[in-house]
Amino acid sequence: MKRVVVLVLVAALVVSIVGVAALSVLGSGGADPTPTPARTDVPTTTPAPGATKPPDPALAPYYSQQLSWSPCRGSFLCAALTVPLDYRHPAGETLDLALLKVPAAEPSERIGSLVVNPGGPGAPGTDYAEAAGQVFRSPVLDAYDVVGFDPRGTGDSSPVDCLSDARLDAFLARDPDPDTAAEVDAYVRSGEEFWRGCVDSSGDLSAHISTIESARDIDVLRAALGESTLTYFGASYGTELGATYADLFPHKVGRLVLDGAVDLSISSRELSLEQAGGFETALRSYVQDCVDGGDCFLGDTVDDGVARIKEFIADVDGQPLETSDDRDLTEGSAVSGIAFTLYSRDFWSYLTQGLEAAFDGDGSVLLALADAYASRGHGGYTDNSMEAFPAISCLDDPYAVPADQVPAAVADFEEASPTFGRIFAWGLNTCAGIQVRSTEEPRDVRAAGAPPIVVVGTTRDPATPYAWAVHLADQLESGVLVSRDGDGHTGYHEGNECVDSAVDDYLLDGTVPEDGTDC
Repeated sequence: MKRVVVLVLVAALVVSIVGVAALSVLGSGGADPTPTPARTDVPTTTPAPGATKPPDPALAPYYSQQLSWSPCRGSFLCAALTVPLDYRHPAGETLDLALLKVPAAEPSERIGSLVVNPGGPGAPGTDYAEAAGQVFRSPVLDAYDVVGFDPRGTGDSSPVDCLSDARLDAFLARDPDPDTAAEVDAYVRSGEEFWRGCVDSSGDLSAHISTIESARDIDVLRAALGESTLTYFGASYGTELGATYADLFPHKVGRLVLDGAVDLSISSRELSLEQAGGFETALRSYVQDCVDGGDCFLGDTVDDGVARIKEFIADVDGQPLETSDDRDLTEGSAVSGIAFTLYSRDFWSYLTQGLEAAFDGDGSVLLALADAYASRGHGGYTDNSMEAFPAISCLDDPYAVPADQVPAAVADFEEASPTFGRIFAWGLNTCAGIQVRSTEEPRDVRAAGAPPIVVVGTTRDPATPYAWAVHLADQLESGVLVSRDGDGHTGYHEGNECVDSAVDDYLLDGTVPEDGTDC
């Protein structure tokens, strides 16, 4: 049975795009987040043969719709895609999904549309497409219209709402590993408040934001774009979404790239254990780099450095740090800020900056990192990803360990991750109290009959451990594995020419890389 990650702390999203812009307040570094202006003089394309044929005649109005593109966000094109709230009742209530397109830079070389998803679940795909100039290399941008969509319940696509900004601040700052009866009670109450809020504020929508329903939406999008098959690039959770699409519509699969893969074959508990280990591995890699550089502020060895960070987290649990904001740095926000920087080697300098300041009693930098992780700006949250993540994940799989049973799991998690293990163990309680159930049956994802699907894995990926990519490539009957030896979350456009060429050649020419390609 398919399982999903259930930890609010480690929502798997692609930070290489949102991160640099969000962290600009901390100093220069990394790529320029300014997007490449898009062409707006794009002619309407004629649908390919069979593109708009629906899988069910009742869905014909959705599959035959024509998108009305108009300039937006300065120099891009936006439109809305109409889909049914409940695919069992297509004549009922509908949703409008936000779309953003970056037209192919070289119209004479245009191949078609490349649909993209950045992960989460909960990260807005329109933002991902808007940043296409940083996500993809020039040959891909020349040949494809890059099309991003905000999945149902996220971004500007009827976003699910569960808590006010102030209450969301408190929810994310709560003690992530309670160790007294009072702290456990507070932890449980905050979860109950979250799930009540989802239903009170979002009603029926909260029961119809599953991954399977979003995958069905992608096929409606494919038809509306006039494509007979889907070309798709999904990162992190976007790999789960893409694999689910391939299982639902194997004969509509064109060229699919799944980067930073989620293992769909193991239990939530196993996923959490392996992800805990992934973050521990990434933390040790960061500390190793510090030690190798000489005069490391964390200590002379990796073990010393990791122990120093663990001690700091425990200290903040006992005494939160003041910041330049009107909020303290709590254990929850400190761990989120640390975790955020482990998604990319480019962010390690920010972690050093944040830890050095925190060791001197100032939690401002780590709080800014935690805010970047949570898409929180000075005026509030810029998207609903921190609400959509548990709402979608727990709708897909409501597995939860009751609070009184979590302590029995702690030893296994601390073995996997001495630094973060207790927090991951308590993450097993995240879905407790969810008040809705999905109308979709879980699927054993195999994508039988689909053409080759490229799966990319990175050896020291914290959020989606490398083993997950190996397993997903094996689960998919036509999966092809490409491995990157490196740090950070996802592998494409991370400075590895071997990976980049393999993906580009596949997207541009249909050249399938050799299964087991090591880069």
